[in-house]
Amino acid sequence: MKRISIITLCLVFAVFTACNDILDINENPNQATAVKPSLVLPQALATTASVLNAYNTYGSQLGGYAANAGGYGGFNETVSYAYTPNNYSNNWPASYDNLEDYQYIIDQTQADPLNGYFFGVAKIMKAYNFQLLVDAYNDIPYTEALQGSKFVTPKYDNAATVYAGIAGEIDEAIAAINATSALAVKNPLGTADVVFGGDMTSWLKLANTVKLRLMVRGNGKVTFANTSFDPAGFLTTDALINPGYARDNGKQNPGWATWGFAYTGSAGNKAWIPTSFILTFYNGTKISDPARGKAMYYQYPSTGTNQLGYESTGIPKSPDGSFWYPSTARTITTTGFGKATGALKGPDAGYPLMTAAESYFLQAEAVVVGIPGVAGTAKALFNSGITASFKYVDMLPDKSQAPSTSFATDATAYISANNTNPLVNFDLATTVAQQIEAIITQKYIALNMVNSQEGWNEYRRTGYPKISGTSATSTFASIASQSPRADRLPTRILYPTSEIQFNSVNVPAASTDSFNSTIFWAK
Repeated sequence: MKRISIITLCLVFAVFTACNDILDINENPNQATAVKPSLVLPQALATTASVLNAYNTYGSQLGGYAANAGGYGGFNETVSYAYTPNNYSNNWPASYDNLEDYQYIIDQTQADPLNGYFFGVAKIMKAYNFQLLVDAYNDIPYTEALQGSKFVTPKYDNAATVYAGIAGEIDEAIAAINATSALAVKNPLGTADVVFGGDMTSWLKLANTVKLRLMVRGNGKVTFANTSFDPAGFLTTDALINPGYARDNGKQNPGWATWGFAYTGSAGNKAWIPTSFILTFYNGTKISDPARGKAMYYQYPSTGTNQLGYESTGIPKSPDGSFWYPSTARTITTTGFGKATGALKGPDAGYPLMTAAESYFLQAEAVVVGIPGVAGTAKALFNSGITASFKYVDMLPDKSQAPSTSFATDATAYISANNTNPLVNFDLATTVAQQIEAIITQKYIALNMVNSQEGWNEYRRTGYPKISGTSATSTFASIASQSPRADRLPTRILYPTSEIQFNSVNVPAASTDSFNSTIFWAK
């Protein structure tokens, strides 16, 4: 009926005006043609948290943090590693959808210096998300990506080239933020910033830290146009995304909703439990760490564990489904979960974008390998990373420290208790190889169910933490592995079915090989 009315109107007024615009059925007069960046940014950041939760799941399962629980079945490729394009396939479109949000903000603000804060933050997050994709898939669409119908089948760019490109975008972000800060009038982020609350110095620190991660991983394999950093320095506090998480339905922290409990109190994912391998870094087999063990795991040190691939019954399961939640402050029969320590903490906790611990360990490695622009000694930065990890684990959802805990005291006691172990006592790591092993091992521990994908990335890049055999405590490889590699692990996941169907002309041949095709920085 509405269409007939429009056509009639056009016929009546055809003498006076063209009807092309009126008849454009691709325009919806009830739909906004532009949305303010201040409305897009918070939902884009919240979406990044959901994307990261999926990457954390992928990293926990491949990287040795989580194993299938006994008594469950249907794990298929997740334990054989004979991946198909359907495994973890949503990570790709979810990342690119999120990138579209940040590109929209960039497009809307790049010509307006007053909006330089929005432009800078979107550029930083664009670089962050593109690195997630490279580290999972290697070559990806970059230069022809995010341009709508202009490139329906975008070409794939070399992964090292993407690294160099997004490092340049971080430089652009830093320049825009600093230029905007110098203006007398500017548009602040305000409540749109659900990470730092509008603190632009913290955004500069995050920008530096993401760039450092690019430079550490790309060291010797990427040519960066600019290897300097902003004077703001690197992250010393955790970057947490929190758009207002709450226990309410649909508002929970995505990690809590996946691994902890639904808003009703029912259990989240019960089919995965900690590996026997990861517990060795707490229970004294490799390292003694009872403080973080108790803060992280249900009924530690009696936490039920498994080796990936073992699907028989008899492996203990948590009575309520969450192993990544400590026994303290826990009421199993009610919905009163939360307000605890560890990786999950509670439904209202911020989701970790990047932790201070990861920042310190990146800096420590940079000093060891000679990347310029990082102040301090490797040992001091290494110890700061350990302390920052204890602080994060002991932190409650409201960012306060749990009662009767002292992260500084616990970190000092941890180093003292393991003073003969070169994985903890940095003075005993006398060679570059030993120092890198200590740094990456401690980073691996600190990333446990926090940003597990980064622990998996670092294993593939360095070979640490070291795998020394085939038992459940010496390897995190699946007992059902089909990998021919010495470590019996895969090298990557595959490009998703959507790419193979709709962009097959550009998808690299590596899309069919999860055992031999490696990420460009891999060992």
